[in-house]
Amino acid sequence: MAEVKICSPTCQSFKCVKNATLYHRDGIWCKWTEEMCNVANCTYAICAKRRLLPRGICGETVKRKTVEKQPDEVVGPAIKLRGRALRKIRDREIF
Repeated sequence: MAEVKICSPTCQSFKCVKNATLYHRDGIWCKWTEEMCNVANCTYAICAKRRLLPRGICGETVKRKTVEKQPDEVVGPAIKLRGRALRKIRDREIF
């Protein structure tokens, strides 16, 4: 999983919404565009596992990057309330 792979129409999870794929010996042919199937540029290509990313990248091969944030960074500035909202919440500032 170190490298990113491009989705191919030969994948079991690949599906054409228009059902326009023809499987030949030399490759996958698109009846809609009358050329070889190109997942990166096709708007009708989907993944059954819902892992198809933009530019035809397979989401199964991408590793997520997570970042730990301090609670101070997550909470923004306080919001001051007036009127009806102040009466309902009964607190001048909310976080």
